[in-house]
Amino acid sequence: MSSQHPITPPPELVQQWINEEDGLTAGHIATQAARWGADQELEACCEWLVNALSEDPQEVSQELRTVRRPKPPTLKEQGLESLNEVIKCLKVLAPGAPVDGIHIENIHRSLEALPND
Repeated sequence: MSSQHPITPPPELVQQWINEEDGLTAGHIATQAARWGADQELEACCEWLVNALSEDPQEVSQELRTVRRPKPPTLKEQGLESLNEVIKCLKVLAPGAPVDGIHIENIHRSLEALPND
């Protein structure tokens, strides 16, 4: 799982800001990053709006908020994703070995039984 935020300036751009005349100040870099991030967000929202199907402004705003600010995965979702990664690794490390044995099935069923938070 990647913890990097979807709107993160590329390292080359950050280096460019550092190399600018005022670049060695934290304020300059923070300002440039905020502007860049706002521009990225605006472009993504405009692109999404072009494809929005609803004409109800309340529905459109809620959908936009959901798309642009998704909730982080629940602990249950993270657990299931981690278990799937373990299964993939086991298949690579021990090809032909049964990886859906009783322990993995029990863990999977336990995770599935958890409520969505």
